[in-house]
Amino acid sequence: MPEDRTSAARRITRTLFAAQSVGSAAVVAIFPIVAIAGAKLSGQPSWAGVPAMVYQIGQALAAYAWGYAMDAIGRRGALGAGMIVGAVGAALDAFAIIVQSFPIFLVGSALIGAAASAVNLSRFVAAEVHVPAERARAISSVVLGGTVGAVFGPLMAGPLSRAAAAAGLDELAGPYGASIGLYAVGAILIYALLRPDPRDLSRAVAGETGEAEASTGHARTIGQIFGQRPAQVALSAMVFGQLVMVMLMVITPLYMAGHEHPISSISFVISAHVVGMFAFSVISGRLADRWGRGPVIITGAVVLVLAGIAATLSPDVLPMTAALFLLGLGWNFCYVGGSSLLADQLSPAERARTQGFNDLLIGLSSATGSLGSGIVFAGIGFSAMGLVGAVTALIPLSLAAVWRSQTRQFKAA
Repeated sequence: MPEDRTSAARRITRTLFAAQSVGSAAVVAIFPIVAIAGAKLSGQPSWAGVPAMVYQIGQALAAYAWGYAMDAIGRRGALGAGMIVGAVGAALDAFAIIVQSFPIFLVGSALIGAAASAVNLSRFVAAEVHVPAERARAISSVVLGGTVGAVFGPLMAGPLSRAAAAAGLDELAGPYGASIGLYAVGAILIYALLRPDPRDLSRAVAGETGEAEASTGHARTIGQIFGQRPAQVALSAMVFGQLVMVMLMVITPLYMAGHEHPISSISFVISAHVVGMFAFSVISGRLADRWGRGPVIITGAVVLVLAGIAATLSPDVLPMTAALFLLGLGWNFCYVGGSSLLADQLSPAERARTQGFNDLLIGLSSATGSLGSGIVFAGIGFSAMGLVGAVTALIPLSLAAVWRSQTRQFKAA
């Protein structure tokens, strides 16, 4: 790849990392108060989880639409629009808290979910402007932005809550002010710095590397793409990895609270989980480029199995910390490995809509995991849920192992 194109790819990746960081911070800033606001505005504590459910549904349903938008108006236009949608959603939620309107709050939550789906697609945008040997590292660099968001989001939420209270407003509106500002910064970053449009650069990269269908522009249907084994392995790694992670993560605070752990201990365990999810992204990306996508997916699935088993051992803080850390780490390897493998299978004409459909399924798995976790927990308990998670992780593990074995046999022949 010519040096000027290499420099452009690196600049685009840095911009996407920054956008991912502020987009993640915008969500993390409001995450601790969503359930509180839901219970307060609805007047029914049992409805506390409804806004989170609406957020996840909005995230899932919007992903496919963003995929088409990226082809129609370019990557810069779609990602910038996603940031603006997030700012509007956060403003609606702040307004809803001030006027005490639960329906408006749900609309804002859906828009924030839609914005999150656009931001999540930025990992694929980073991948497409790099040659195959560098794609996993590009994806992992963008995913790493989630770590920055996890640190700085909560730091902004507290002061703005106090500022809202000092202004005579509901303190719950404060974190949404942080979210509005962060999404606005994200929009400015995208529109000002994401140049050239990654869609155009990706076509040039595909032409130079001789990737399938790059010269003709012929696009397969989504059914044809996911009828191929590599795409199936990639999809299973991301969807089932997400399902296992969300199912156990969502219910862990409730499980620990039932064993009378203080909030500080619960927060410590969740923090360890977040570190596992994001802090090792650079490592997983480098391994995916060096070892190959299959071994990284297999490693991630094995770690998820271990996490599910570890979750059954003890409700004490240290065992739970280890289990949730492994849960985040396994998810990261499956997510980065699966994203890289899927990106490898697609021509420029196929990328945006296929990746949007992929993230639609990931979003639906998140919603399924969130909604089902409470039911399963109440029915069979947390330890049994850990075993269910471990068994579920065997699906991507077996698919990736069989595919890798078949690929080796084919090469040997």
